[in-house]
Amino acid sequence: MSVDTARGGFEGSYLGANDRISPQAIMECKICWTSYDPAEGDEYRQVLPGTPFVALPADWKCPGCDAPKEQFIVREDPGSGDMRIAAEIGRRCALLVADFREVFNAKMRDVPIINQALHVEALAFRPCQGGFLGVLISPWFMNLIWLPGEGQDWSALKTGEKEVIAFPSGGYEFIHNTREMTGPYKACSLFSPMADFTSQLQAIEVARAVMVELFKPENRDETDRAAEIRAAREVELAPPLEAAAAARQASDAPIPDLHPTRRALLTGGLAAAPPEGAGIATSGGAE
Repeated sequence: MSVDTARGGFEGSYLGANDRISPQAIMECKICWTSYDPAEGDEYRQVLPGTPFVALPADWKCPGCDAPKEQFIVREDPGSGDMRIAAEIGRRCALLVADFREVFNAKMRDVPIINQALHVEALAFRPCQGGFLGVLISPWFMNLIWLPGEGQDWSALKTGEKEVIAFPSGGYEFIHNTREMTGPYKACSLFSPMADFTSQLQAIEVARAVMVELFKPENRDETDRAAEIRAAREVELAPPLEAAAAARQASDAPIPDLHPTRRALLTGGLAAAPPEGAGIATSGGAE
């Protein structure tokens, strides 16, 4: 089935849908069987190595027989697995966001601790220990969220139970929970409430930084000082709990302990105005 040249498609595989092949896809001319490998490019037509097939100029032709690119089919695609995983992460994140937008609209919209500069967003999700780990930002919290992977059955998780999960930077406490669209998941509180964030972009930058620091083994030595840091900052950690309690009750989640632990070390100083412990939770606090 031929695809309109203007669409920049190709023939014979996935009905010419460019979004079905990865940047690593090796394509093959169905007329002369000449291959195009992105890793090699096309020296004859001055296409640099690393150029994906979908990024080739519209007038690019087969080096072997001069056939147009629409006559190419997929020979192999080393990146197809990555694309499948990315699609699954996108699907799961969409359900997660939809769930917490519903919470916001139904229960949280008028709660005083809501930061109106923020909105619900799931980002930086990646495969991790068989599941998918990333950050969920909302106007009232920022959490690490762990979703089950394909083939993992978390239906037996009991809401409210706690679990310490080991990362290169240390162990972190997650709370089990479930929601209608998301299904069962595990959450580790990073910030709540979110008053110290002035924009969604700032929250996104902090979330991405946390996902980097979480996997750095060199952060483990610092986290062993948690007790010392707790004693030194205990006086500072006295934010009002009433608003946080109301928000947690409204979202069916326990009130966080507001002492610093490894999460405080990961997140401290990442916001433009460091929260100084206000809402940096240590155990519980998972939405």
